[in-house]
Amino acid sequence: MVGGRGRSRSPRELAEDPENWPHADLSGHPAAAVVQAIAAALRGVMAERGLSFRRLAEVSGVNRQTVNDVVVGRCWPDVATIAQLEAGLAVRLWPTSHTGTGES
Repeated sequence: MVGGRGRSRSPRELAEDPENWPHADLSGHPAAAVVQAIAAALRGVMAERGLSFRRLAEVSGVNRQTVNDVVVGRCWPDVATIAQLEAGLAVRLWPTSHTGTGES
């Protein structure tokens, strides 16, 4: 379980090239890679549907700043946050693999 000092740095800060988020290299950081995959999926759905952070907050019940923090990799979203985002969008955000790439 990620805890203690394991989350003292944001997922984005663990990347070799944080400016390339959500496509940065996160080798050796499987939990951060999952957050990155969620952020990329969320960003993609928002772009596809023309959703602002404010509108996504309205449909999901997740605070607008939290949505932004997830997308830019500033936080470790909890299961409840991901579940609310998935329910609000009616789409799966959690990657299908443990590498965070979304590939099986």
